Amino acid sequence: MKLNTTLNRLKTHPLLQVLADNKGNPRTLVLIEPLWGIPYNLIAPFATLYMYTQGITDVQIGLILSVTMVVQVIFSFFGGILSDKLGRKVTTMLGDFFGWGMACVIWAVSNNFWLFLAAAVLNCFEQINQTAWYCLLIEDARPKDLVGIYTWVHIGGLVAVFFAPLSSLFINAYSIVPVVRVLYALFALTMCIKTLITFKYCRETRQGKIRRDETKGVSVFQMLGEYRHLIPSLTRNRSVLKAIAVSVILYVTNIINTNFFGLYVTQRLGLSENYLALFPILNATVMLIFMVGIQHHMNAMKFRIPLWIGLALYIAAGLVLIFSPLKCVAFVFLYVFLAAVGAALINPRKDALLQLNIAPEERARLNALIMASTVALSSPFGYFAGWLSSMDRRLPFLFTLCLFLLAMLVISRIEEPQEAQTA
Repeated sequence: MKLNTTLNRLKTHPLLQVLADNKGNPRTLVLIEPLWGIPYNLIAPFATLYMYTQGITDVQIGLILSVTMVVQVIFSFFGGILSDKLGRKVTTMLGDFFGWGMACVIWAVSNNFWLFLAAAVLNCFEQINQTAWYCLLIEDARPKDLVGIYTWVHIGGLVAVFFAPLSSLFINAYSIVPVVRVLYALFALTMCIKTLITFKYCRETRQGKIRRDETKGVSVFQMLGEYRHLIPSLTRNRSVLKAIAVSVILYVTNIINTNFFGLYVTQRLGLSENYLALFPILNATVMLIFMVGIQHHMNAMKFRIPLWIGLALYIAAGLVLIFSPLKCVAFVFLYVFLAAVGAALINPRKDALLQLNIAPEERARLNALIMASTVALSSPFGYFAGWLSSMDRRLPFLFTLCLFLLAMLVISRIEEPQEAQTA
C-alpha cells in the first residue's frame, strides 16, 4: 500500500508533470544533457590542476580566461544571427561539434600555454551553441514551465557529477596528466554522439522556422547592422537590464569559483587532490535533494525572495571558506553544502527570469546580445582573479563576497515577471 502511494506521488510530482507536458525538444535535450555533463564533471575538478601541473601559472590561467571571454563576445553576436539563418537545431549541432568535440581533442594533447589557449578559444564556439540551444529548449514550451525545465537541465548535469570519483581513482593509479588526456578524448566522443541524437530526435521550433524564412534573403552583415536597433530597445527595458546585471555578477563569481577553488583547497588549505572529486558529489547530492524534494514548494515565493535567500547562502559559504583552518575538510564540506543550496535556489530562477523578460519574436538575437554583454562585462575579471590569487589565494573569494552583496541590491529592485505571476 505504501509503495503504491509513493508511486502515485511520484507520478504527480510537478517536475515529472513538466516533462509530460513538454514533449519533443525540451524532453530530448534534458535527457541527453548527461552526455555533456558526465565527461565535463569528470574533468572539471582537475582542469585547472591539469594546466598547473604542466607549468601554466596562476596569471596565465587568468589570462586564458580573459582572452577567451573577448572571443566569446565576438562569437556571441553571431550566435543570434546563425540561430535565425540556419535554425536553432543546426546551430546547436555545430556548437556541440566544434565548441566541445573539437576543442576537447586539442585539450587532450595540450602541453603548453599556446595549445591550452587554442583549445579555450575553440571552445568559445560554444557561445554560438548556447543561444541556439536555449531557444531550441524553451521556444515551444509553456512559459509557466520554464523554472521546471531549467531545473531539469540542472538536474541532468548534477546526476553526471556522481561519476566524478572515477577520475579520482584513475588519477591515484596513473597521475593527473594521462588520465585527463583520456577523459578529454572521451568527452570529444560523447559530444559527437550528442550531436547525432540532436539531429535525429529534435525538430526546429516554430519561431525558428519563422526567423529562418524572414532572414533567408538577408546578409549576415545586414543582420549585424540591425543590432543598432536592438541595443537601444534593450537598454530601455529596465527589467531586462536588472536581470542582465544579476547574470553578469553570477557569471563572474562562477568563473572565479570554478577556476580557483581547486587551487585554493589544495595549495592553501593543504587538502589532498583526492577530495576534489568528492566536493562536486556533495554539491550535486544537496542540490538534487533540494530541487526534487523542496524546490516546487517554493513556487509561491516567485523569484525575488528565493534569489535573495540563495545569495545570502552564497555569502555565508564564502565566509566559511575564507576562514577555514588549514587541513580542515569539515569547513570545506560546510562551504559546499551552503553553496549548493544557494545554487539550487538561484540557477533555475536566474535563467527563467531573463527569458520571461525578453520578446519571444527576437529571442535569438536578444539572447546573443545579452550573452555578449555578459561575457564582455565579465572579461577583465578572469585576469583580475588570477592576479588576486597570485598575491593571496583568499582574495578572489573575498572579491566574490562583494559581488554577491551587489547582486542582492539589484535583486531587491526587480519586479516579478507577469507570466510567472499568472502561472
